[in-house]
Amino acid sequence: MINRKLSIILTAFLCCCISIGAEVAKETHIYAIKGADTLRLDKYEQMDEAPSKPCLIFVFGGSFMRGERDHDDYKAFFKHFAEQGYAVVAIDYRLGLKDFSKKINTNQGKLKMFNAFVDLFSEAVGMAVEDLFDATGYVAQRATEWRIDTQRITTCGSSAGAVTVLQAEYERCNHSPRSSSLPDGFRYAGVVSFAGAIFSEGKMAWQEKPAPMLFFHGDADKNVPYDRLKFLRFGLYGPKQLATQFDAMQAPYLFHTFENAEHEIATVPMTQHLGEIEIFLHKYVNSKANLRIRHTETAIGKPELKKKIKLKDCLDANFGEGQ
Repeated sequence: MINRKLSIILTAFLCCCISIGAEVAKETHIYAIKGADTLRLDKYEQMDEAPSKPCLIFVFGGSFMRGERDHDDYKAFFKHFAEQGYAVVAIDYRLGLKDFSKKINTNQGKLKMFNAFVDLFSEAVGMAVEDLFDATGYVAQRATEWRIDTQRITTCGSSAGAVTVLQAEYERCNHSPRSSSLPDGFRYAGVVSFAGAIFSEGKMAWQEKPAPMLFFHGDADKNVPYDRLKFLRFGLYGPKQLATQFDAMQAPYLFHTFENAEHEIATVPMTQHLGEIEIFLHKYVNSKANLRIRHTETAIGKPELKKKIKLKDCLDANFGEGQ
C-alpha cells in the first residue's frame, strides 16, 4: 500500500514537472522609441535549460495601416514554435500608411496623387524595414542573456510583414544605408514569407546571394502580386519573379504555390502548413540544405479566379472602400 501511494505521488510529481517544463513564457520589451511611437517586442519561449536556441522574428500584416504584434490569430503559431525550441519574437513597427488619405492632397492631378502615394508607400516599407533591423539588433545584443544562437535568426512575416522581411533581406544583401544598423557581418539564416513581395525602384538586382527563403503565395492574390506589378519606375516583385532570379543565382528556396487562391494565404500556413515550415527550418536553416523545391496545391473544383492582376486591382484590394 505504501509503495502504491508513493508511486502515485511520484507520478503526480513527474507530471507536474513535465507541465512546468512545457510552459511557454512571454516577456515584453521596449526595443526603440521613435517620435511618438514606442516600439515593443514580445519574446515567447519554452521554459527549459537549452543552452542555445534558434530565433524566429515575426512581423504582422495589415497593409502598413493597421495590425498588432500580439493579435489572437498569431498566438497559437507563436506557441507552437516556442514549444519546438525556438525563441519567437513578435515585433511592433511604425505604420507608415496609417491615415494615409489625410496625407495626400486630393486637389492635385491623378498622376501627382499617385506619385505622392508611391512615395508614402516607399517610406512606409522603409520605416518597417528600419524597425525590423533595430529589433534584430536588440535581440542580437541580448543573445547571450536570452540564450539565442545569432547564426540561426530567421525572419517571418504575413502580408505587409512578409513584404517587410523580404525587403529587409533585399536591402541587407545590397548594403542599403538602413542595413548598417545590423551587427557587423550579421546574416539572417532564413526568411519565411506568407504572401509577400519586394518593392523596388528600377531594376531589381542582388549584390549578394540571399538567405534561404520559404514562400507561400496564392497565384490569384490581388493584394500582393504573385508574379510582378510594375508602375512607372517602380515595381512589386512576388515569389514567381524572385524564384526565377534565385534559379539563375543558384540560391536555395522552397516555394509553395496555391492555385486559385487569393490573399488568405497570408494567414493559412500558420495553421495548416506548420509541418512544411518546420521542414524548411530544419533542412534549410539548421542543416544548410542547398535545395530549390516548388510545390503546387490545387483545390479541386474551385472556380477559376482572375490571375492577371493590374495596378487598380491591387489598390482596390488594399486601400478601397471598407479598408
